[in-house]
Amino acid sequence: METPFNDRGVSVTRNALSAAGQVFPLREILNVRVVTVQKNKVLPIAISVIGLVGAIVGGVFRSSAGIVCGVMLAVVGWLTWSTQDVTHRLIVETSSGEREALSSIDLEFVERVAQTVRDTIASAPAAAPKA
Repeated sequence: METPFNDRGVSVTRNALSAAGQVFPLREILNVRVVTVQKNKVLPIAISVIGLVGAIVGGVFRSSAGIVCGVMLAVVGWLTWSTQDVTHRLIVETSSGEREALSSIDLEFVERVAQTVRDTIASAPAAAPKA
């Protein structure tokens, strides 16, 4: 059996897409699309603002514990922002709904998988009509 795509635990054959322990028969796939999920902005900003307010209040009341806790929270907010990655997800649409088949920080890889699935579906022979 020919395997048009097999990389990083994802394989696309003439019959199915297999990714992350899930198997999607190609005959059931209606469409695939790539969705990009950006970094979360709200949580890191909220943590940093709370930390800065805590540091300022600690400074006003001359509380070294307040200053330290506030600065630590501000740093945690910054670290939360800087360690987040933009992720790309392969969404498979079937007659039963949409499901996430793959998630990666490598956009090129996810797009390659999506294009391989599209090409494999397009090259599949048309199903014979039932008599």
